[in-house]
Amino acid sequence: MTIALIAHDSKKELMVQFCTAYCGILSKYNLCATGTTGKLVSEATGLEIARYLSGKQGGGQQIGARISCNEIDVLLFFRDPINPKANEPNDINLLRLCDVHNVPVATNIATAEALILALERGDLDWREIGNPRI
Repeated sequence: MTIALIAHDSKKELMVQFCTAYCGILSKYNLCATGTTGKLVSEATGLEIARYLSGKQGGGQQIGARISCNEIDVLLFFRDPINPKANEPNDINLLRLCDVHNVPVATNIATAEALILALERGDLDWREIGNPRI
């Protein structure tokens, strides 16, 4: 299974802390991330992370393309709901793609924790069974 990581600038440190706390679980999966988020998490945790462009350069769209091709199983997207971004329409499209392709997504740390613990229990194994890779 593949987990994608995205974090707005104000949430990057929270993503690093989250990934540090759940490093043991995350290490069992393929990870990918937008550029800066991936760099920060990898440096802090030692996890191997495939990195795309930064979000501002289209990294979120690259992850969106992978969602559309059924190559992402879980998206952890720590968004800043208080300070709207210029690329907010891209963020909404990413969430829409998750809905279209039945990809579990967390937009905050509380839901991310629920998804990570569900992964550990095997609750999301249906992604591998019901969604064969193209």
